[in-house]
Amino acid sequence: MADLGYAAIIAAFVISVYAAVAAFVGGRARISELWFSTRNAVFVTFGLTSLATAAVIYSFLSRDFGVRYVAEHSSSDLPALYTFAGLWAGQAGSLLLWAWILSGATVIIVLQGRKENREQLPYVVAVMMGILAYFLGIVAFASNPLEKMPLALSEGTGLNPLLRTSDMFSHPTTLLLGYALLAVPFAFAMSALISGRLDDWWIRSTRRWTLVAWLFLTLGNLFGMLWAYRVLGWGGYWAWDPVENASFMPWLTATAYLHSVMIQQRRGMLKVWNMVLIIITFALSLFGTLVVRSGILSSVHSFAMGASGPLFLVLIVLVLGGSLWL
Repeated sequence: MADLGYAAIIAAFVISVYAAVAAFVGGRARISELWFSTRNAVFVTFGLTSLATAAVIYSFLSRDFGVRYVAEHSSSDLPALYTFAGLWAGQAGSLLLWAWILSGATVIIVLQGRKENREQLPYVVAVMMGILAYFLGIVAFASNPLEKMPLALSEGTGLNPLLRTSDMFSHPTTLLLGYALLAVPFAFAMSALISGRLDDWWIRSTRRWTLVAWLFLTLGNLFGMLWAYRVLGWGGYWAWDPVENASFMPWLTATAYLHSVMIQQRRGMLKVWNMVLIIITFALSLFGTLVVRSGILSSVHSFAMGASGPLFLVLIVLVLGGSLWL
């Protein structure tokens, strides 16, 4: 099952790269055949990322300690519920979950686009699939959750004791959802810049997406505060831990953005400011993922260390640099 899951990751990476290029070229050259091909590629990519995610979950539940990620985050005596949570206990599984959420959001965007924003939609999908391709590239070649060990272990090391709490199902998942869904308003904003249509269409189209992302970020921070109080024993709900700060910053800019766009819709003001806010918000969501999952800063979240830190820094530079160039 691990081999099948890894093959699905590789295939999803290749198809997402194709979809990003085909969507951009199809939109720029107005080639309808390329757009139809892109739509099919989006659906196939979601199916493949779902298969890969299911393969990781199956490896956990079947106690396949021949898979490195499973051996590092579970054990045979770990209850099934916490074994399932191993999916997002470390870097590799969390990034795959990020990719799965992105691919699912792209499917919804494509389905919604049958009725509106048809001219701008190819650029939206190109940006979304480009981001997805980058994440899948990291998962496939730098942080593989289905990597096999030369010799299968008879027992895993188990889940970190700090993660054996019900908060494991609320805090990380809601934060990941918030981070990933912020890619949607960012992609629409980039589409507005690429197409040159800078009125408030992209704000109206993404208002619900932004509200949902903001809601998950809010819940993620609140659940994290409860976790800190009940499990970590800090004596309070907030201790200005580096990872806490990293998750709080995109919430602040997302909150400012939600208030600022209302002025643009009503008075036509702050167009540049709103564009800058959504770019910074998405970049901060990537930075939050970098801090949590790379271990570059000393924190109680050091259990999630990994080797993809430089790759995330490159992605952040690409997001900021590409946005400024447009």
